[in-house]
Amino acid sequence: MDDYFDNLDSTEINLKYFTEQHGQIYDAYEKYGQLIHKDGGPLDEKTCWLIKIALSTECQYPRALRTHILKAIRSGCTKEEIEHAILLVAPSAGFPRTMQGILILRNLLNEVEGHSVH
Repeated sequence: MDDYFDNLDSTEINLKYFTEQHGQIYDAYEKYGQLIHKDGGPLDEKTCWLIKIALSTECQYPRALRTHILKAIRSGCTKEEIEHAILLVAPSAGFPRTMQGILILRNLLNEVEGHSVH
């Protein structure tokens, strides 16, 4: 699995390319996501992001996991809530996936705080 932190620039470049070449598709995708969060059902925003964190951890999508963690924090989720969502993955998808998710969470939080995780 590619390390998100090593490929951040390529990810942003690729997204820029996609939005320039397929703007209407990306706009529709963004609108769908917004509708699901706001009008898709009874779950509150924090719960939606915690579910997405668990799914991204299980599927081993580090780029999505990083994005979902940041959006969860913006929606008011605590580090403990996010970590709990990641820990819930272990019984269903395995301990290694959970450990990768915890590492991504720790790296991201330390990146925001200006530290590094060893």
